Amino acid sequence: MYKNRRNNYIKLVDNFSLSLFYSGSAPHLSNDAYYPFQVNKNFWYLSNISQSDSILMIVKANDIETSYLFIKKIDPIEALWVGESLTFEKASHISGIPLENIVDISNFDSFFSNLFTQTRRALFGQIKSVYFDIERQSIKDAPLKGELEAKLFNQRYPHIQIKNAHGLLANLRSSKDELEVEYTKKAIEVSRLANLRLLDTIKYANNESDLLAEFNYILNKNQTKPSFNEIIASGKNATILHYEDNNQPINKNDLVLLDLGVRFNQYASDITRTYPASGKFNKRQKEVYQAVLNVNKAIINWVKPGVTQFEYNQKGKELLTIEAKKLGLITKDEDIIKYYYHGLGHPLGLDVHDVGNPSLPFKVGQIITVEPGLYIAEEGIGVRIEDDLLLTEDGCINLSESIIKEVKDIELYLEKV
Repeated sequence: MYKNRRNNYIKLVDNFSLSLFYSGSAPHLSNDAYYPFQVNKNFWYLSNISQSDSILMIVKANDIETSYLFIKKIDPIEALWVGESLTFEKASHISGIPLENIVDISNFDSFFSNLFTQTRRALFGQIKSVYFDIERQSIKDAPLKGELEAKLFNQRYPHIQIKNAHGLLANLRSSKDELEVEYTKKAIEVSRLANLRLLDTIKYANNESDLLAEFNYILNKNQTKPSFNEIIASGKNATILHYEDNNQPINKNDLVLLDLGVRFNQYASDITRTYPASGKFNKRQKEVYQAVLNVNKAIINWVKPGVTQFEYNQKGKELLTIEAKKLGLITKDEDIIKYYYHGLGHPLGLDVHDVGNPSLPFKVGQIITVEPGLYIAEEGIGVRIEDDLLLTEDGCINLSESIIKEVKDIELYLEKV
Protein backbone atom coordinates (compact mmCIF):
# COMPACT_ATOMS: atom_id res chain seq x y z
CA MET A 1 0.00 0.00 0.00
CA TYR A 2 2.70 2.50 0.99
CA LYS A 3 4.89 1.47 -1.92
CA ASN A 4 1.92 2.14 -4.22
CA ARG A 5 1.56 5.61 -2.70
CA ARG A 6 5.23 6.34 -3.35
CA ASN A 7 4.84 5.10 -6.92
CA ASN A 8 1.84 7.38 -7.43
CA TYR A 9 3.88 10.28 -6.11
CA ILE A 10 6.85 9.46 -8.35
CA LYS A 11 4.60 9.75 -11.41
CA LEU A 12 3.99 13.41 -10.54
CA VAL A 13 7.56 14.64 -10.03
CA ASP A 14 10.22 15.62 -12.57
CA ASN A 15 12.85 13.22 -13.80
CA PHE A 16 16.34 13.64 -12.30
CA SER A 17 14.85 14.75 -8.99
CA LEU A 18 15.05 13.91 -5.33
CA SER A 19 12.24 14.39 -2.80
CA LEU A 20 12.82 14.79 0.93
CA PHE A 21 10.24 14.26 3.67
CA TYR A 22 10.91 14.73 7.38
CA SER A 23 9.06 12.94 10.19
CA GLY A 24 9.66 15.86 12.56
CA SER A 25 10.44 15.85 16.26
CA ALA A 26 8.61 16.61 19.48
CA PRO A 27 8.69 20.35 20.33
CA HIS A 28 10.39 21.37 23.54
CA LEU A 29 7.93 22.11 26.38
CA SER A 30 10.18 23.26 29.22
CA ASN A 31 13.38 22.19 30.95
CA ASP A 32 13.70 18.46 30.13
CA ALA A 33 10.07 17.99 29.06
CA TYR A 34 8.71 17.70 25.51
CA TYR A 35 5.29 17.80 23.91
CA PRO A 36 4.00 14.43 22.63
CA PHE A 37 5.45 13.60 19.22
CA GLN A 38 3.12 13.88 16.22
CA VAL A 39 4.52 12.51 12.97
CA ASN A 40 4.39 14.68 9.86
CA LYS A 41 1.38 13.37 7.97
CA ASN A 42 2.92 13.47 4.49
CA PHE A 43 5.97 11.57 5.75
CA TRP A 44 3.71 8.95 7.33
CA TYR A 45 1.44 8.73 4.29
CA LEU A 46 4.39 7.71 2.14
CA SER A 47 6.30 5.54 4.62
CA ASN A 48 4.04 4.10 7.37
CA ILE A 49 6.79 5.16 9.79
CA SER A 50 5.87 7.20 12.86
CA GLN A 51 9.32 7.58 14.44
CA SER A 52 10.77 11.03 15.14
CA ASP A 53 13.93 12.42 13.53
CA SER A 54 13.63 10.29 10.40
CA ILE A 55 13.95 11.21 6.72
CA LEU A 56 12.40 9.68 3.61
CA MET A 57 14.16 10.29 0.30
CA ILE A 58 12.48 9.40 -2.98
CA VAL A 59 14.62 9.24 -6.13
CA LYS A 60 13.48 9.56 -9.74
CA ALA A 61 16.53 9.74 -11.96
CA ASN A 62 18.35 7.91 -14.75
CA ASP A 63 15.61 5.23 -15.04
CA ILE A 64 15.88 4.65 -11.28
CA GLU A 65 12.80 5.00 -9.09
CA THR A 66 13.55 4.09 -5.50
CA SER A 67 13.30 5.25 -1.91
CA TYR A 68 15.66 5.50 1.05
CA LEU A 69 14.70 5.72 4.70
CA PHE A 70 17.08 7.28 7.20
CA ILE A 71 16.40 6.35 10.84
CA LYS A 72 18.47 6.20 14.00
CA LYS A 73 20.10 3.00 15.12
CA ILE A 74 18.92 1.48 18.36
CA ASP A 75 20.75 3.04 21.29
CA PRO A 76 20.87 0.51 24.18
CA ILE A 77 21.16 3.26 26.80
CA GLU A 78 18.33 5.36 25.35
CA ALA A 79 16.19 2.21 25.13
CA LEU A 80 16.35 1.85 28.90
CA TRP A 81 14.67 5.25 29.27
CA VAL A 82 12.21 5.53 26.39
CA GLY A 83 12.13 2.09 24.75
CA GLU A 84 13.75 0.78 21.60
CA SER A 85 13.45 2.56 18.28
CA LEU A 86 12.68 0.64 15.09
CA THR A 87 15.15 -1.94 13.86
CA PHE A 88 16.18 -1.53 10.24
CA GLU A 89 14.49 -4.86 9.48
CA LYS A 90 11.16 -3.80 10.97
CA ALA A 91 11.31 -0.40 9.28
CA SER A 92 11.86 -2.17 5.96
CA HIS A 93 8.94 -4.52 6.61
CA ILE A 94 6.35 -1.90 7.52
CA SER A 95 7.42 0.65 4.88
CA GLY A 96 8.08 -1.66 1.96
CA ILE A 97 11.47 -0.01 1.42
CA PRO A 98 14.27 -2.54 0.68
CA LEU A 99 16.48 -3.30 3.68
CA GLU A 100 19.59 -2.18 1.79
CA ASN A 101 17.95 1.25 1.48
CA ILE A 102 17.44 1.71 5.23
CA VAL A 103 20.32 3.91 6.37
CA ASP A 104 21.57 5.22 9.71
CA ILE A 105 20.36 8.84 10.06
CA SER A 106 23.85 9.86 11.20
CA ASN A 107 25.04 9.13 7.65
CA PHE A 108 22.40 11.25 5.93
CA ASP A 109 24.44 14.43 5.41
CA SER A 110 27.37 12.64 3.77
CA PHE A 111 25.08 10.35 1.75
CA PHE A 112 23.02 13.29 0.50
CA SER A 113 25.96 15.58 -0.33
CA ASN A 114 27.63 12.79 -2.29
CA LEU A 115 24.66 12.74 -4.66
CA PHE A 116 25.75 16.14 -5.95
CA THR A 117 29.36 15.21 -6.65
CA GLN A 118 30.83 13.86 -9.87
CA THR A 119 31.55 10.48 -8.28
CA ARG A 120 27.88 9.67 -7.63
CA ARG A 121 26.37 11.14 -10.77
CA ALA A 122 27.00 7.83 -12.51
CA LEU A 123 24.39 6.33 -10.19
CA PHE A 124 21.56 8.87 -10.45
CA GLY A 125 22.75 11.20 -13.20
CA GLN A 126 22.81 14.95 -12.72
CA ILE A 127 20.10 15.89 -10.21
CA LYS A 128 18.26 18.94 -11.50
CA SER A 129 15.66 19.53 -8.78
CA VAL A 130 14.90 18.67 -5.16
CA TYR A 131 11.36 18.58 -3.78
CA PHE A 132 10.71 19.64 -0.19
CA ASP A 133 7.44 19.43 1.73
CA ILE A 134 6.81 23.15 2.24
CA GLU A 135 3.64 24.17 4.03
CA ARG A 136 2.67 27.21 6.05
CA GLN A 137 -0.95 27.99 6.91
CA SER A 138 -0.23 31.61 7.77
CA ILE A 139 2.65 34.06 7.42
CA LYS A 140 2.58 34.29 11.23
CA ASP A 141 3.28 30.56 11.61
CA ALA A 142 6.80 29.38 12.29
CA PRO A 143 8.33 27.56 9.30
CA LEU A 144 8.22 23.77 9.47
CA LYS A 145 11.15 21.42 8.91
CA GLY A 146 10.68 21.13 5.14
CA GLU A 147 10.81 24.89 4.62
CA LEU A 148 13.84 25.30 6.88
CA GLU A 149 15.75 22.55 5.09
CA ALA A 150 14.81 24.00 1.68
CA LYS A 151 16.38 27.34 2.67
CA LEU A 152 19.57 25.64 3.85
CA PHE A 153 19.75 23.58 0.67
CA ASN A 154 19.32 26.68 -1.48
CA GLN A 155 22.30 28.29 0.24
CA ARG A 156 24.49 25.25 -0.40
CA TYR A 157 23.28 24.40 -3.91
CA PRO A 158 21.89 27.56 -5.53
CA HIS A 159 22.16 25.98 -9.01
CA ILE A 160 19.69 23.18 -8.12
CA GLN A 161 16.00 23.99 -8.51
CA ILE A 162 13.83 23.70 -5.40
CA LYS A 163 10.25 22.53 -5.85
CA ASN A 164 7.36 22.05 -3.44
CA ALA A 165 5.95 18.55 -2.95
CA HIS A 166 3.10 19.64 -0.68
CA GLY A 167 0.55 20.35 -3.42
CA LEU A 168 1.26 17.01 -5.10
CA LEU A 169 0.72 15.14 -1.83
CA ALA A 170 -2.40 17.15 -1.03
CA ASN A 171 -3.93 16.05 -4.32
CA LEU A 172 -3.02 12.39 -3.74
CA ARG A 173 -4.27 12.42 -0.15
CA SER A 174 -7.61 14.00 -1.01
CA SER A 175 -9.01 10.73 -2.42
CA LYS A 176 -8.92 7.93 0.12
CA ASP A 177 -7.95 4.35 -0.67
CA GLU A 178 -9.62 1.31 0.92
CA LEU A 179 -7.23 1.21 3.86
CA GLU A 180 -7.78 4.88 4.64
CA VAL A 181 -11.56 4.45 4.55
CA GLU A 182 -11.28 1.44 6.86
CA TYR A 183 -9.18 3.37 9.40
CA THR A 184 -11.66 6.26 9.27
CA LYS A 185 -14.54 3.86 9.89
CA LYS A 186 -12.73 2.47 12.92
CA ALA A 187 -12.20 5.98 14.28
CA ILE A 188 -15.92 6.64 13.79
CA GLU A 189 -16.81 3.39 15.57
CA VAL A 190 -14.92 4.56 18.65
CA SER A 191 -16.77 7.87 18.29
CA ARG A 192 -20.04 5.91 18.31
CA LEU A 193 -19.05 4.11 21.51
CA ALA A 194 -18.06 7.40 23.10
CA ASN A 195 -21.39 9.01 22.19
CA LEU A 196 -23.27 6.10 23.75
CA ARG A 197 -21.23 6.55 26.92
CA LEU A 198 -22.05 10.27 26.94
CA LEU A 199 -25.74 9.55 26.40
CA ASP A 200 -25.60 7.12 29.32
CA THR A 201 -24.21 9.78 31.64
CA ILE A 202 -25.45 13.15 30.38
CA LYS A 203 -28.53 13.24 32.64
CA TYR A 204 -26.31 12.73 35.69
CA ALA A 205 -23.45 15.06 34.71
CA ASN A 206 -23.09 18.17 36.85
CA ASN A 207 -20.23 19.70 34.91
CA GLU A 208 -18.88 19.62 31.36
CA SER A 209 -15.73 18.07 32.82
CA ASP A 210 -17.76 15.02 33.88
CA LEU A 211 -18.52 14.32 30.23
CA LEU A 212 -14.94 14.99 29.20
CA ALA A 213 -13.82 12.31 31.65
CA GLU A 214 -16.28 9.80 30.17
CA PHE A 215 -15.14 10.56 26.63
CA ASN A 216 -11.49 10.06 27.53
CA TYR A 217 -12.34 6.83 29.34
CA ILE A 218 -13.74 5.31 26.15
CA LEU A 219 -10.77 6.50 24.10
CA ASN A 220 -8.28 5.11 26.59
CA LYS A 221 -10.16 1.83 26.77
CA ASN A 222 -9.96 1.55 22.97
CA GLN A 223 -6.31 2.67 22.84
CA THR A 224 -7.06 5.73 20.75
CA LYS A 225 -6.47 9.47 21.10
CA PRO A 226 -8.57 12.58 20.45
CA SER A 227 -8.12 13.94 16.93
CA PHE A 228 -8.53 17.53 18.17
CA ASN A 229 -9.19 19.46 21.37
CA GLU A 230 -12.52 18.38 22.78
CA ILE A 231 -15.52 20.74 22.70
CA ILE A 232 -18.09 19.94 25.39
CA ALA A 233 -20.28 23.03 25.58
CA SER A 234 -23.48 23.41 27.57
CA GLY A 235 -26.05 26.18 27.24
CA LYS A 236 -24.68 29.46 25.92
CA ASN A 237 -21.16 27.99 25.73
CA ALA A 238 -22.35 26.08 22.66
CA THR A 239 -22.60 29.34 20.74
CA ILE A 240 -18.78 29.67 20.94
CA LEU A 241 -17.43 27.68 18.01
CA HIS A 242 -14.10 26.66 19.53
CA TYR A 243 -15.08 26.57 23.17
CA GLU A 244 -12.51 24.32 24.90
CA ASP A 245 -12.74 25.16 28.62
CA ASN A 246 -15.03 22.16 29.21
CA ASN A 247 -15.32 22.99 32.90
CA GLN A 248 -18.61 24.83 33.44
CA PRO A 249 -21.69 23.58 35.33
CA ILE A 250 -24.42 21.94 33.27
CA ASN A 251 -27.90 23.30 33.90
CA LYS A 252 -30.49 20.54 33.63
CA ASN A 253 -32.43 22.64 31.11
CA ASP A 254 -29.36 23.03 28.87
CA LEU A 255 -28.57 21.51 25.54
CA VAL A 256 -25.02 20.12 25.49
CA LEU A 257 -23.06 20.33 22.24
CA LEU A 258 -20.42 17.61 21.87
CA ASP A 259 -17.90 18.21 19.07
CA LEU A 260 -15.47 15.32 19.47
CA GLY A 261 -13.04 13.38 17.32
CA VAL A 262 -11.04 10.18 17.51
CA ARG A 263 -7.77 9.32 15.79
CA PHE A 264 -7.29 5.68 14.74
CA ASN A 265 -3.92 4.81 13.19
CA GLN A 266 -3.48 8.49 12.23
CA TYR A 267 -6.96 8.87 10.63
CA ALA A 268 -9.48 11.21 12.22
CA SER A 269 -13.18 11.22 12.88
CA ASP A 270 -15.00 14.50 13.53
CA ILE A 271 -18.53 14.11 14.90
CA THR A 272 -20.84 16.62 16.55
CA ARG A 273 -24.05 15.80 18.37
CA THR A 274 -26.26 17.97 20.57
CA TYR A 275 -28.21 16.34 23.42
CA PRO A 276 -30.63 17.62 26.09
CA ALA A 277 -29.18 17.37 29.61
CA SER A 278 -32.68 16.74 31.00
CA GLY A 279 -33.32 13.82 28.69
CA LYS A 280 -35.94 15.71 26.65
CA PHE A 281 -35.86 18.69 24.33
CA ASN A 282 -38.17 21.52 25.32
CA LYS A 283 -40.37 23.01 22.58
CA ARG A 284 -37.93 25.70 21.46
CA GLN A 285 -34.89 23.44 21.67
CA LYS A 286 -36.68 20.86 19.54
CA GLU A 287 -37.59 23.47 16.91
CA VAL A 288 -34.01 24.70 16.60
CA TYR A 289 -32.57 21.20 16.68
CA GLN A 290 -34.96 19.95 13.99
CA ALA A 291 -34.14 22.94 11.80
CA VAL A 292 -30.44 22.09 11.91
CA LEU A 293 -31.16 18.39 11.39
CA ASN A 294 -33.26 19.20 8.33
CA VAL A 295 -30.27 20.94 6.75
CA ASN A 296 -27.87 18.17 7.76
CA LYS A 297 -30.04 15.53 6.07
CA ALA A 298 -30.80 17.66 3.01
CA ILE A 299 -27.09 18.21 2.35
CA ILE A 300 -26.34 14.49 2.73
CA ASN A 301 -28.98 13.77 0.08
CA TRP A 302 -27.68 16.52 -2.22
CA VAL A 303 -23.88 16.51 -2.15
CA LYS A 304 -21.87 14.57 -4.72
CA PRO A 305 -18.54 14.73 -6.55
CA GLY A 306 -18.29 17.79 -8.78
CA VAL A 307 -19.70 20.16 -6.17
CA THR A 308 -17.23 22.89 -5.26
CA GLN A 309 -16.44 23.99 -1.71
CA PHE A 310 -18.00 27.37 -2.52
CA GLU A 311 -21.23 25.75 -3.76
CA TYR A 312 -21.25 23.51 -0.70
CA ASN A 313 -20.99 26.42 1.71
CA GLN A 314 -23.56 28.44 -0.21
CA LYS A 315 -26.06 25.58 -0.20
CA GLY A 316 -25.73 25.19 3.55
CA LYS A 317 -26.12 28.92 4.11
CA GLU A 318 -29.17 29.02 1.84
CA LEU A 319 -30.92 26.16 3.65
CA LEU A 320 -30.09 27.50 7.11
CA THR A 321 -31.41 30.91 6.09
CA ILE A 322 -34.76 29.34 5.20
CA GLU A 323 -34.87 27.51 8.54
CA ALA A 324 -33.85 30.62 10.50
CA LYS A 325 -36.75 32.54 8.94
CA LYS A 326 -39.16 29.78 9.95
CA LEU A 327 -37.84 30.02 13.50
CA GLY A 328 -38.46 33.77 13.54
CA LEU A 329 -34.79 34.56 14.00
CA ILE A 330 -34.39 36.68 10.87
CA THR A 331 -36.42 38.37 8.17
CA LYS A 332 -33.56 39.32 5.83
CA ASP A 333 -31.19 36.79 4.24
CA GLU A 334 -28.06 38.74 5.15
CA ASP A 335 -28.87 38.48 8.85
CA ILE A 336 -28.12 34.74 8.89
CA ILE A 337 -24.54 35.66 9.85
CA LYS A 338 -25.85 36.49 13.33
CA TYR A 339 -26.80 32.86 13.93
CA TYR A 340 -24.56 30.86 11.58
CA TYR A 341 -20.95 31.95 11.21
CA HIS A 342 -18.84 29.10 9.89
CA GLY A 343 -18.48 26.93 6.80
CA LEU A 344 -20.61 23.87 6.13
CA GLY A 345 -17.76 21.39 6.34
CA HIS A 346 -14.20 20.47 5.41
CA PRO A 347 -12.13 17.59 4.03
CA LEU A 348 -11.25 14.93 6.62
CA GLY A 349 -8.38 12.48 6.76
CA LEU A 350 -4.92 12.40 8.32
CA ASP A 351 -5.59 15.98 9.34
CA VAL A 352 -8.96 16.93 10.82
CA HIS A 353 -9.05 19.83 8.38
CA ASP A 354 -7.41 17.75 5.70
CA VAL A 355 -5.24 18.88 2.81
CA GLY A 356 -6.67 19.58 -0.61
CA ASN A 357 -7.22 22.42 -3.04
CA PRO A 358 -10.43 24.21 -1.95
CA SER A 359 -10.83 25.70 -5.42
CA LEU A 360 -11.23 22.24 -6.99
CA PRO A 361 -14.55 20.33 -7.02
CA PHE A 362 -15.07 17.45 -4.60
CA LYS A 363 -14.08 14.12 -6.07
CA VAL A 364 -14.86 10.44 -5.67
CA GLY A 365 -13.16 8.92 -2.62
CA GLN A 366 -12.93 12.18 -0.72
CA ILE A 367 -14.18 12.27 2.88
CA ILE A 368 -15.81 15.51 3.98
CA THR A 369 -17.77 16.68 7.01
CA VAL A 370 -21.23 18.23 6.98
CA GLU A 371 -21.84 20.41 10.05
CA PRO A 372 -24.69 22.92 9.85
CA GLY A 373 -25.45 24.83 13.03
CA LEU A 374 -27.53 27.59 14.57
CA TYR A 375 -26.28 29.60 17.55
CA ILE A 376 -28.74 31.75 19.48
CA ALA A 377 -26.80 33.33 22.33
CA GLU A 378 -29.76 35.32 23.64
CA GLU A 379 -31.68 32.08 24.15
CA GLY A 380 -28.70 30.06 25.42
CA ILE A 381 -29.11 27.59 22.56
CA GLY A 382 -26.35 26.29 20.31
CA VAL A 383 -26.98 23.33 18.00
CA ARG A 384 -24.56 21.69 15.57
CA ILE A 385 -24.96 18.27 13.96
CA GLU A 386 -21.93 16.91 12.15
CA ASP A 387 -21.42 13.75 10.12
CA ASP A 388 -18.52 12.32 8.09
CA LEU A 389 -19.31 11.58 4.43
CA LEU A 390 -17.51 9.42 1.87
CA LEU A 391 -18.16 10.73 -1.63
CA THR A 392 -19.15 8.09 -4.20
CA GLU A 393 -19.83 8.17 -7.93
CA ASP A 394 -23.39 9.43 -7.56
CA GLY A 395 -23.61 10.82 -4.04
CA CYS A 396 -22.18 9.94 -0.66
CA ILE A 397 -22.19 7.40 2.15
CA ASN A 398 -22.76 8.73 5.66
CA LEU A 399 -20.01 6.90 7.56
CA SER A 400 -21.38 8.13 10.92
CA GLU A 401 -24.99 7.17 10.26
CA SER A 402 -25.01 4.77 13.23
CA ILE A 403 -24.56 7.64 15.72
CA ILE A 404 -28.14 8.59 16.56
CA LYS A 405 -29.40 12.08 15.84
CA GLU A 406 -33.18 11.95 15.39
CA VAL A 407 -35.11 13.67 18.19
CA LYS A 408 -37.26 10.62 18.88
CA ASP A 409 -34.26 8.29 18.97
CA ILE A 410 -32.31 10.54 21.35
CA GLU A 411 -35.25 10.98 23.72
CA LEU A 412 -36.16 7.30 23.64
CA TYR A 413 -32.56 6.33 24.48
CA LEU A 414 -32.32 8.88 27.30
CA GLU A 415 -35.66 7.76 28.69
CA LYS A 416 -34.23 4.30 29.26
CA VAL A 417 -31.04 5.54 30.95
